[in-house]
Amino acid sequence: MKNNFTPQSRLAIQKIKIAMIMFSVFLTGTAAFAQATTAIGTTKVWGTVDGIAVEGVVQGPSAQVSDLQVACVFEYTEGDIFNTPPALPAALNGLVHLDQDMKGLLTEIRKSGKFLGHANETLLITPPKGSIGGKRLLLIGLGDRNKFAPDLMTGIGSVAMREALKLGVTNFAFASDLKDAGIDSPTALVAGNVVKGIFEAYRAQLWLKDKQLATVKPISKVILLAGPAFFTTAGEGIQEAISAIKN
Repeated sequence: MKNNFTPQSRLAIQKIKIAMIMFSVFLTGTAAFAQATTAIGTTKVWGTVDGIAVEGVVQGPSAQVSDLQVACVFEYTEGDIFNTPPALPAALNGLVHLDQDMKGLLTEIRKSGKFLGHANETLLITPPKGSIGGKRLLLIGLGDRNKFAPDLMTGIGSVAMREALKLGVTNFAFASDLKDAGIDSPTALVAGNVVKGIFEAYRAQLWLKDKQLATVKPISKVILLAGPAFFTTAGEGIQEAISAIKN
């Protein structure tokens, strides 16, 4: 049967077919991305160094149960963790959840200037009972977001370990919170640098202990938090760092 389509009609049909193909590609890509994510609550011990288990967990800093929760924040800019993009959407943003569960305290502390967030600055908080999973919350500053470099995270990891040792905790959870704050950082490199810094600080304390210049309460576990889309990549960096530390 002969069709009576005009050239314009044929062009319109061709465009519709192309659009359908593109939509199919989009759905396939979306499905692949969904399969690449890791379920919330997933845990994996990436390795052990000096008797300390390095555990990865797909969880936010508000929900993770630990003796000490470490959260990292940049110097405050208005609405920085809530602006999407570049910050992660609220449903996946650990800093947003932390702020909400603390009744807005995280924003209040930063906005008021009580915690400026300068690089390596710390602030220890005892959260209201039942508000978050950590018994204590340690904020560590990351400085100016426009000047961020992955090397900074080695020092941040060291600060976290030193503060944990001062407090005498047996475990602590660490969240870099870079993606939450809208920084497109190299996940594996950042995670590896954090691990390197953590064990540089721990081994320094062990060295002092051997010289009877310090006492060290053993830490049994370090929990490194990651979002569902970044868990596997972070693990690669963590395992590489653990291998380098042991060799």
